[in-house]
Amino acid sequence: ILNLKAEDTGKYQCKVKKLPSVKTYRVHLTVLEKPMKTKCHIEGSQEIGSDLTLKCKSQEGSSIIVYSWKKITGSQELPATALPIENTGDLFVKNASQTYSGTYSCLAYNKVGRDECSVILTITPPIDRAGTIAGAVIGTLLALSLMAFFIFCCYKKRRATKYEKEVHHDIREDVPPPKSRASTAHSYIGSNRSSLGSMSPSNMDGFTKTQYNKVPSEERTPSQNQYFDPPKTA
Repeated sequence: ILNLKAEDTGKYQCKVKKLPSVKTYRVHLTVLEKPMKTKCHIEGSQEIGSDLTLKCKSQEGSSIIVYSWKKITGSQELPATALPIENTGDLFVKNASQTYSGTYSCLAYNKVGRDECSVILTITPPIDRAGTIAGAVIGTLLALSLMAFFIFCCYKKRRATKYEKEVHHDIREDVPPPKSRASTAHSYIGSNRSSLGSMSPSNMDGFTKTQYNKVPSEERTPSQNQYFDPPKTA
């Protein structure tokens, strides 16, 4: 069998024919595969005083796979509170401190090979949660205030527009439409004609007298009379 794979694992049978009998031989083949595609990551908070877990796992490989952690920077010793969990590839770290920061390497191996991965652990001071919460609350209140102000402005503008439309509509309903000049002129001429047409000769005397009497009489004095010299001829 060339280029063995894990899928080739199984039982194989061989038959030998030798007259007058047939003999059968069986064999079990186990193909072992070294660990491959090993990945490391950190699970948990990387703050001072917190508990976390360094995890290591091979995606491929024949069991039994053994995992081994070591620190490759700084003191190159595992933290005093680190506890390897057997047959899982996990390294549990309790009450982390800044001295635990560094690069950690995980070695995965079995009978036929090995593989490894690494991860960087950075322990940081705890976050000021009170300040973060206060900032979040202030930001939320500010956003709500801006939203309320925007809604108030929109409502006020809409109300002003509605009021202008109502006032404009009331003015159109209360004020009668203006009469055209042509109709006014025709009515004026018609009224004058009707007045003149109703005047009879008998009525004219009274009208003339009345109108004449209303004009005040005024006598001119001799000094008020103007005389003009006749033009001289050459």
